[in-house]
Amino acid sequence: MIPSFTDLASRIDHTLLRPDATRSQIVQLCAEAASAQFATVCVPPCYVRFAADELRETSVLVCTVVGFPLGYQITKVKFFEAHQALTDGAKELDMVMNIAAFKSGRLEEVEEEIGQLAELCHFKNALLKVIIETALLNEEEIVTACKLCASAGADFVKTSTGFASRGASLADIELMRRSLPSNIRIKAAGGIRTRVAALALLAAGADRLGSSNSLALLEENETPAL
Repeated sequence: MIPSFTDLASRIDHTLLRPDATRSQIVQLCAEAASAQFATVCVPPCYVRFAADELRETSVLVCTVVGFPLGYQITKVKFFEAHQALTDGAKELDMVMNIAAFKSGRLEEVEEEIGQLAELCHFKNALLKVIIETALLNEEEIVTACKLCASAGADFVKTSTGFASRGASLADIELMRRSLPSNIRIKAAGGIRTRVAALALLAAGADRLGSSNSLALLEENETPAL
């Protein structure tokens, strides 16, 4: 079934994570999100409190990033960043997995870090999404990363930061869905620019989409991008 305008909007994180994002652009982002009823706005950590104030009278939640975009900060730094974001009003955190540690085979360390942030988020009634950066992983590593995130208590596994060589692909989503328990959701992000692309990713198993081109995803007349 093709989702309606409202149903599709409710599965999108309206995103602005550019390093030159201005306060006025965040105001616009929040206004667009409130009007379209997106699930969240995903903003840089320095704008979380501001965005939460902008959206206080709406149903739109604030999402932000932790350990972004490379993921190799030490756990104490990520934990502090997450705690501050939750204190400032974030209800969803998109944390970048420590890909360097993962690639080095330090899987217990990676799982423990995710587990610490998942526990913090759940204590604060928030959700944790873990970005595994599929562009940097082979299929076997994607499967391993998914299982690790599920074991650690993540709520979502997310494909991409949008800062790597590519974003989400249908193959990524299909593999992730096969590798994850049904209760662990998937967020596709990176390079999702048309409604057709968005619907294809949802059909492949994504539950949430992250896009800086969110308004275009709601338009009816789009040409295929995948």
